[in-house]
Amino acid sequence: MPAEPFMNAVALENPVFRSYVVVLLGLLIVAGALIALLRFGLRRNVDHAWKAYRGWLIIIPMVFAALFFGRATTIAFFTLLALSAFSEFARATGLYHDWWMTGVVLLGIAAVGVVSYVDAPDGGPHGWYGMLMALPVYVTAAILMIPILRDRAKGQLQPVALALLGFIYMGWMFGHLAFLANARNAYGYLLYLLIAVPLCDIAAFTFGKLLGRHKLRPNISPNKTWEGAIGAFAVSMALPWLVRFSFPELGTRELLLAGVIVGIGGQLGDLSISLIKRDIGIKDMGALLEGHGGILDRVDSLIYVAPLFFHMVRYFHGL
Repeated sequence: MPAEPFMNAVALENPVFRSYVVVLLGLLIVAGALIALLRFGLRRNVDHAWKAYRGWLIIIPMVFAALFFGRATTIAFFTLLALSAFSEFARATGLYHDWWMTGVVLLGIAAVGVVSYVDAPDGGPHGWYGMLMALPVYVTAAILMIPILRDRAKGQLQPVALALLGFIYMGWMFGHLAFLANARNAYGYLLYLLIAVPLCDIAAFTFGKLLGRHKLRPNISPNKTWEGAIGAFAVSMALPWLVRFSFPELGTRELLLAGVIVGIGGQLGDLSISLIKRDIGIKDMGALLEGHGGILDRVDSLIYVAPLFFHMVRYFHGL
């Protein structure tokens, strides 16, 4: 059995982990200075950005603590995030009234965490990859079994559809982040995604505030602009080269794909949750942190990015 991909005993000895600590401190300083420039120099309203910045001062230490204590805590951390995000989704959409549907999805999300941690029966690298890929089949069957066992048909399509969306979107797709804790370069991959995706969001906000003239999708997210989206994509394409130390095994093709995945996938994830919120008439999925909304409001940009990046690095280099 291979050794643990990363453990708390070696976290501070890992050059990638140490480099990201320095990078994060620098980014927090730059972000604070940028917010001050927009507020006091350009007289822009940055109240939301300031609240979000204060929130990041809480979120970032939590993320580093989870990674520092090792593979098990990292998988548990992302699984708890997925469970919390789905719970917010269930409350917002009314699915939580159906405890059977909600319970099956919660169990399915927990199963993603379990198969990310346990080893496959035939041995090999950590994590049961085959079962991770098969879980959507089993959870879909379990969800559809509920109305069948109840012998109900009328009004069942909506809760079934919401349960399927909740598991696939917040459980299985986002759950690929937990499985990345099994990678040989777990620190490099996870820390890159956890920094690149929020930076893409910040770039979209900043370019939108400074240059935004043309609405991107006004009926879904009125504050997003084409200028902000293009600026965010440009930043995401540059980031893999700026943090090249994060994954020295990736070549030019993979670095370009990493930028595209974050630049497009992150914004699609954000717009997808905005679509849901706009349809049900709410601003945030929750109110856990001031300026950040709920858990789902924070992780939405990672939902597309996590599986796309996971399968890209697995295809080219394995985990």
